[in-house]
Amino acid sequence: MGLRDRFRRQPNQPGTGRQAQSSAFDHLKEWAGTRRGVEGFVEPETSTTSTTLVLVATDGEWTRRRVPSPKAAFGFGQKQGIPVYDVAAVGYPARMREWTAKRKAAGQTGVPPAS
Repeated sequence: MGLRDRFRRQPNQPGTGRQAQSSAFDHLKEWAGTRRGVEGFVEPETSTTSTTLVLVATDGEWTRRRVPSPKAAFGFGQKQGIPVYDVAAVGYPARMREWTAKRKAAGQTGVPPAS
C-alpha cells in the first residue's frame, strides 16, 4: 500500500463525505411548496461533502440538502419552477444571512437541521 492509498477515501468508511439521499429531493420539494419566492443555490462538492442545494425563501428562511450532482440540482429547479444559481458565481442572498443573524440574536439555532 502506497502513501497515496492510505489517504484515498473509500465509500462507506469513517471520514468519507456523506452522499445525497433520495429523501433529499422529497424534503426540498415539500419545503419549496410551503414557502414563497424560493430560489436555489448550488454549492459545489468539497472534500467532506457532496454537492448541496440550498433553497432560500423570500423572508430568508433556508434549508440545505445533499444532491447527486449540480446537473440534478438544476434539473430539480427546472422541474419545480424554481430559479437555481451557482453560488460560486452569484454568492448567497443577503436575506439568508439576515434571517440566520436574527435567529442567533433570538437565541435560536441559526442553522436549519441538515439531512
